[in-house]
Amino acid sequence: MERALIVCDIEKTTAFYKSFLKENGYIDMLTVESIPAAKRAITDYDFDICFINLPIAGSNSIDYVIDIAEKNVCQILLFIKADYYDEITDKVADYGIITVSKPINKQLLWQALRHAMAAQRRISMAHNQSVKLEKKLAELKTISRAKLLLIINENLSEEDAHKYIEKSAMDLRISRYQMAMDIIKKYE
Repeated sequence: MERALIVCDIEKTTAFYKSFLKENGYIDMLTVESIPAAKRAITDYDFDICFINLPIAGSNSIDYVIDIAEKNVCQILLFIKADYYDEITDKVADYGIITVSKPINKQLLWQALRHAMAAQRRISMAHNQSVKLEKKLAELKTISRAKLLLIINENLSEEDAHKYIEKSAMDLRISRYQMAMDIIKKYE
């Protein structure tokens, strides 16, 4: 299910965004009226997309928007007045923020949403790959630590410690990581 965050302090505009997102398959939506509330919401929930309507609370500052983009994996669509479009787009493009000029053309918004959804899928794939690699790295560190304990406590060479972990894991039908964890528990 797609989850959306709408950051807007204008009731009519918020209603438009909600209606548009609902038409495009978003059922789970949260609306907030300030950037601090958006930051809190993003730390509590995972969103696929975030609509931010500037100015918000009378401020056109994009520093908060950039901060959200840097610290989260959700795709941001930033809605800004046409007068500031080029200036703000230049500042936020490097952070992967998609800008949409106001007044909003529904066709253009639909295209921006499709681009954002595609970008979000790529971000999610990269994030999942990163998590997988971090897990693998942690496992390798644990195995190396177990090897070191075998070298110190059993006077084995590094190669023999490696073979011991592999053979023991195979004999017990467990992963090398689990075998390494057992060795670490034994010696610590």
